[in-house]
Amino acid sequence: MALPPGSPFDLTGHVALVTGGNSGIGLGMADALAAHGADVAIWGTNPDKNAAARERLARHGAAVVDLVCDVGDEDAVERAFAETVAALGKVDSCFANAGVPGRAPSFLGTTSEEWHRVTRVNLDGAFYTLRAATRHLVERGEGGSLVVTTSGSALMGAARNGHYGATKGAVIALIKSIAVEHARHGIRANAVLPGWIETDMTAPALAWDTFVDKVLPRVPLRRWGQPGDFGGVTVYLASKASSYHTGDVLVVDGGYLVF
Repeated sequence: MALPPGSPFDLTGHVALVTGGNSGIGLGMADALAAHGADVAIWGTNPDKNAAARERLARHGAAVVDLVCDVGDEDAVERAFAETVAALGKVDSCFANAGVPGRAPSFLGTTSEEWHRVTRVNLDGAFYTLRAATRHLVERGEGGSLVVTTSGSALMGAARNGHYGATKGAVIALIKSIAVEHARHGIRANAVLPGWIETDMTAPALAWDTFVDKVLPRVPLRRWGQPGDFGGVTVYLASKASSYHTGDVLVVDGGYLVF
């Protein structure tokens, strides 16, 4: 993408990491970063999806690294981060986006196994990822941007999905804490809160006629979001344009939360 000289959105020389970057919102984020000149590392657990995403991103002319990484595994995160830095030289921005949906029939039907299945990825995985990225940014001493993907379930009661909502509320608290503690290192930390976006995760709900009839009229823009709708906010948060923006939750939901 040709950008005017000196554009704050020119990410040439920038290196970004996107977890869960092989599909859905994460791929939308990674694609926009690459299109604006950034070199990109994507982490995912599916090698085939990783390879397909790498091929798509590389068409922008960026250097792209794809790594198989289960972010709920602390050692795997440390290894993948080291491999990312070895391959691309550094990390300037980190988007902790990887997540799994909840699958409980009810709150009382939420087993310990189901609770830990969700929290190990959505909360522990975000913690491991952001900790590795923060350590790297502090050691480099040049600042950077950290972003976590949260959810409307962090703010609204999500029946049968309390464990998912709990993780998404927790990562907001985590990212705000990082924003305060590490501002002195030039590190900005923000959350992105999606609304109803057409992804593999939301496909069952969006294919249910009753759900569509009840929920879509509550979206003022009258459409479901697309992964590409996150390109602008992603590039903004990675770029110099957001150099004084930290500790915030940026809502990208078509107006759902305010209606």
